[in-house]
Amino acid sequence: MSSETDFTLSIENLTVSFDGFKAVDDLNLYIDKNELHVVIGPNGAGKTTVLDLICGKTKSTSGSIKFLNKELTKMSEHEIVRAGVGRKFQTPSIYENLSVFENLEISYPKGRGVVGSLFFKRTDTVLNKVYEIAKEIMLFDALETEAGLLSHGQKQWLEIGMLLIQDPQLLMLDEPVAGMSVKEREQTAELLNRISEGRSVLVIEHDMDFVARIAHKVTVLHQGKILAAGNMQKVQNDPKVIEVYLGH
Repeated sequence: MSSETDFTLSIENLTVSFDGFKAVDDLNLYIDKNELHVVIGPNGAGKTTVLDLICGKTKSTSGSIKFLNKELTKMSEHEIVRAGVGRKFQTPSIYENLSVFENLEISYPKGRGVVGSLFFKRTDTVLNKVYEIAKEIMLFDALETEAGLLSHGQKQWLEIGMLLIQDPQLLMLDEPVAGMSVKEREQTAELLNRISEGRSVLVIEHDMDFVARIAHKVTVLHQGKILAAGNMQKVQNDPKVIEVYLGH
């Protein structure tokens, strides 16, 4: 067990109540460097709320969220992104009428935002980074393609690339393979395994086959609390987990 300072993310006693309903209830969760951690659980378990709390979209009622030892609960969404937390939502937010290249370039930290990009010089550093990320997300051959013409899976990869180019130390993905073809799912599993080398990745997912292919550790949430945690084998064979999943 690493000491608290070694964790990329340590969540302790985290609680958030909406009108007296505890969406997340006294949660403790630790994510190591280079760890691909998947959170699963039935609808309404509080999975997306946990991501909302980490990225500052929702403020906690009590508890602590430390990212590389910085307390995030006191920071704004903007500051949390700048500190190195990247988040991809369920629907891709790419610029459909720009090319893959332009989408990646506009996401590069120095050119962040439209105003930044007006005064932005296309240097070798930026070019090399765009090419590197494009290869990683399997879109190098599509750099000149308009983003709106990409397949559903490719759009998801592009959005992951737009986060990767900002070099986050924690990347959070909400149901990344929803709506993807079988082949795209396989490629996404490989992509996520690659990008968890050098950073921590937190994924929310429903697709159990996919979870089994990527997860280093799995946390099962149920009614805002942790029902079980460990590797996929352990979690799948946990009687409480079986009851919650099969009892629905």
